[in-house]
Amino acid sequence: MELQLALDLVDIPQAKELVKEVEPYIDIVEIGTPVVINEGLRAVKEIKEAFPHLKVLADLKIMDAGGYEVMKASEAGADIITVLGVSDDSTIQGAVAEARKQNKKIMVDMINVKNIEERAKQVDTFGVDYICVHSGYDHQAAGKNSFEELSAIKRVVKNAKTAIAGGIKLETLPEVIQANPDLVIVGGGITGHADKPFAAAEMQKLVRQGS
Repeated sequence: MELQLALDLVDIPQAKELVKEVEPYIDIVEIGTPVVINEGLRAVKEIKEAFPHLKVLADLKIMDAGGYEVMKASEAGADIITVLGVSDDSTIQGAVAEARKQNKKIMVDMINVKNIEERAKQVDTFGVDYICVHSGYDHQAAGKNSFEELSAIKRVVKNAKTAIAGGIKLETLPEVIQANPDLVIVGGGITGHADKPFAAAEMQKLVRQGS
């Protein structure tokens, strides 16, 4: 089980400072969609150059032109790129084909997928590397979480690794770990904590015990 730090509401210098604080405790650093919108793929490039030993995920939430967008993210140094589960099959397949060429990985984000079990089963046949259940900011505001969705995709996913994102904090992490995802994605649970290294270290400990 791995731990991913999601960075959303930061610029590049702030991102570097945050990663530096928790670097020993994380496996993957995510350049979130808001950062990509504000800073471009330069954010991916600079974080990868600053922390070459960490995997970097570019949260592009690709919806179209899968192959092209994966190529551009790969050029910037991304190790993992996200594609939306609600996008067309050909978009996901194009993203996977390009990722194979570039020796990169694809994560399918299942945010807003209606029949999550059925779609996870389909997407799992496309050769994607991760399938992620995700309670977005708007979902969290409505009090929703992804624990049940994780259990649903765990029942049907045979090839891809499973991931969970959205509102995970130190106190809710044990419940997440019980569902046994391969990857736990945490944003504000670390970045919003008064003692970020402590929160990240404790989370790493729980994630390692759950592996």
